Amino acid sequence: MAFNVYICGVGGQGIGVLAAALSTAAEAAGHEVRGCDTHGLAQRHGSVSSHLRLGGDALTPRVPEGQADIVLALERLEGLRGALYALKPGGTLLYYDTVYQPVTVRTGLRAYPSAEKVEAQVAELGGKTARVSVEGISDPRMQNAALLGRLAALGLAPGFTRETLRSALADTLGGRALEANLAVFDKAAG
Repeated sequence: MAFNVYICGVGGQGIGVLAAALSTAAEAAGHEVRGCDTHGLAQRHGSVSSHLRLGGDALTPRVPEGQADIVLALERLEGLRGALYALKPGGTLLYYDTVYQPVTVRTGLRAYPSAEKVEAQVAELGGKTARVSVEGISDPRMQNAALLGRLAALGLAPGFTRETLRSALADTLGGRALEANLAVFDKAAG
């Protein structure tokens, strides 16, 4: 049976980097990997998602609706949206607790969900929720390193150990703020 990971956030947060690091980690752990990205309005801070499917019986790259073992999100509302779309019963929403308010929230037409509301709605789906927030991040794009660190600490995915994920992050980033990202990873991993 395929292990499904749905990744979501807002354009510019580093969803592509997160997906690339997870793909690298999955291959290092011996998984066959299929995946695809959906960019949508990424250039205008719109929703962005990536799909990763691990295992030989994953025949298509997209995670089927309601079949994600893990939803990884770099923003609270996108995490809730991702969970409502993709999370399967028993799955986990792991999100970085940051807020990008859409226009409808800023203009008062809609309310932004609290962390408690996100947790309650995910529980209604039969899922679990884990929040991440790391103090002192100098660049918001480092939040993906925090998600990877917490993913390693929680052991939610087969073969995604601390060493595998940390090494994959280093390989994916190369020299781009590598030490700072690894420090954020280590802080989130505990």
